[in-house]
Amino acid sequence: MSETHLYSSDVGFTPAVKAIQTRKGSREAYAHVEERGGWRTEVDENLAAFLAEANSFYLATASADGQPYIQHRGGPKGFIRILDKNTLAFADYKGNQQFITQGNLSENPKAYIFVMDYAHRRRVKLWGEARIVEDDPALLKSLMPGGYRARPEQAILFRISAWDTNCPQHIPQKFDAADVAAALASRDTHIAELEAELAALKGASGEATS
Repeated sequence: MSETHLYSSDVGFTPAVKAIQTRKGSREAYAHVEERGGWRTEVDENLAAFLAEANSFYLATASADGQPYIQHRGGPKGFIRILDKNTLAFADYKGNQQFITQGNLSENPKAYIFVMDYAHRRRVKLWGEARIVEDDPALLKSLMPGGYRARPEQAILFRISAWDTNCPQHIPQKFDAADVAAALASRDTHIAELEAELAALKGASGEATS
């Protein structure tokens, strides 16, 4: 957390934001959050469990002059690793070679991660600073999900300044195709088992009346 921040939530609640909250009537409610210390700053069991199930998130950065950029990052569940109570890390796979995220981080380390769980209508937002690690093969190898077919290019480390959750209001419920396929396969297996049991019962009933 920056030394200029009285509360961890000040990373998002800037003076301009607080002025609007005051004008629109929500400042008092958020002041109570500040009285309790602001937003969380360390990975706890709930955040760890949430990230362990995540297979997708958005990483936001900005150039030195403030031009924002958002890039999607994805992988198998658990590809976001927790290095310590303040640091997340993930392998950055070889892509289209635009390097906008890396360029932005080279001149402005401030970054933001937004993780959405559509199936359970949950979202987590994390403020912090990120950096690229290009010269640590051991770290990169440790971050690669086993058996995942992707070419790792570098690692990205994200140090958390603050994190918070949002209410589920207006989040559409969506499910991953793999989860839907698994549910349908389970249903079809159960139907087949019931049909087999029914056929067996009909056969037994026919034999008893013959």
